Amino acid sequence: MDLVFVLIIAVVTAVIAFVFGWFINSKIGKNSIANSKEKAQKIIEEAEKEAKHLKREKLLEVKDEWLKKKQEFDSEVNTKKQKLQNHEKQLETREENLEKKYDLVTQKEKANKELEKTLLQQKDEIDKKNQELSRLIAEQNVRLEKTAGLTSDEAKKMLMENMINKAKTDAAQMIKEIRDQAKLDAKKEAQRITIQAIQRTAVDHSVESTVSVVQIQNDEMKGRIIGREGRNIRAFEAATGVDVIVDDTPEAVILSAFDQFRREVARISLERLIADGRIHPARIEEIVAKVQEELDEEIQKEGENTLIQLGLHGVHNELVKHIGKMKYRSSYGQNLLQHSIEVAYLTGIMAAELGFDTTIAKKAGLMHDIGKTIDKDVEGPHALLGYELTKKYNEHPIVVNAVGSHHEDIEMEHP
Repeated sequence: MDLVFVLIIAVVTAVIAFVFGWFINSKIGKNSIANSKEKAQKIIEEAEKEAKHLKREKLLEVKDEWLKKKQEFDSEVNTKKQKLQNHEKQLETREENLEKKYDLVTQKEKANKELEKTLLQQKDEIDKKNQELSRLIAEQNVRLEKTAGLTSDEAKKMLMENMINKAKTDAAQMIKEIRDQAKLDAKKEAQRITIQAIQRTAVDHSVESTVSVVQIQNDEMKGRIIGREGRNIRAFEAATGVDVIVDDTPEAVILSAFDQFRREVARISLERLIADGRIHPARIEEIVAKVQEELDEEIQKEGENTLIQLGLHGVHNELVKHIGKMKYRSSYGQNLLQHSIEVAYLTGIMAAELGFDTTIAKKAGLMHDIGKTIDKDVEGPHALLGYELTKKYNEHPIVVNAVGSHHEDIEMEHP
């Protein structure tokens, strides 16, 4: 009986424990599920916040990239627009120069026609006078023959003198006609050779400007270029010898000077100063001096390359440097070096046609305007300055004379 009672109590206790355990376990499970749902909700909310944050950052990055591309595009458009405007101005200037040359040629043709007309009139007058002189001599001879007061020998002597004078007159007239015909033939031959030489020569023409444009990133840079109380801009103008124009032109500074070499030194120097960021008088002088050194070396190489291009050699090093300087000079709207190369080709072709030394002819053509590279502070016609320069550095005498006489400042000694 006691055993059964114990067993019953054990069973009941087990059941109660089972029920209690099940209840507790169920309660704990519900709490765990609730906690999991709450955590999941927090994770979702945090993920949404992070997504919104990333979205904002991405939008800002895209916007910044768009603004950067827009600025680059606007800058490129402005640069191309400026180049197009410069090109249009160059074309207009070139057209004006061509019109002036055409008018000049027309005037010369008109003057030549008037001169030819005058010469024909003079020739007619001379012919009439010759006829009158012949008539008078004939009459005089008849009178002499009939004059009883003269001996036969005297009459013959006078008649002979008259005949000699007539022969001299006829000979002088014939010589004049031969000379005129020779000049006409020579002119036609010279025109033929010149036309042939021009047709065989192809050299580009370009119109030089007196200003250079330097692009800047923003208008704030203009203030740094000017400097406090204008110190930087004054130092820059003094070091380069050019005028710096800072006006309302957006993102651009204009450099103005007739001397293209100085303008190129200023352009490169200003671009380097802008890139470097350190803009003050001492730095300006340092950069300008360095750029001038580099361009001096470039000038030397340009002269050497020009001589190689034309097949010339044996030119003094100082003359080579002056030839290179022609790259930074202009003459009547055309680059001086291009013009001199063109003339060298023309003179070489003409010399070949006429049987002269082509090397000497090309040297004379290349150096005919070399006096224009001498410092503008030196006074005198460029032909005479070039004459003295080529003579100083022992150039061939024919070349020296051609340089000095191409504007008739000295007498021409060679054809």
